[in-house]
Amino acid sequence: MPRSNRPRNRRGKAEEDEGLDLSRVLYGTRRVEQKHGVSWNVQPLSPTNASKVYICPGCSLEIAPGTAHLVAWRADGLFGEANDLAERRHWHTHCWRIT
Repeated sequence: MPRSNRPRNRRGKAEEDEGLDLSRVLYGTRRVEQKHGVSWNVQPLSPTNASKVYICPGCSLEIAPGTAHLVAWRADGLFGEANDLAERRHWHTHCWRIT
């Protein structure tokens, strides 16, 4: 009889799968950073998900499609989360770090 290479013990597999978040894998992990006394939500964008041209507010140059970069928006805005999301900006990673 041929040998099977499948694992016999499947316990714990469902627990591992529940811990994975597909949006984190695809879009990166959002974090909150403090810059100049303001809280910012910062989320990295991978090259595969960067499909449009953006203008970086730090250097006023284009962020080409397929270029990894960051998306930042205020975490403590006065007019609510929907307004903060509408005001989000795409930054070169270097430009965000040096501001």
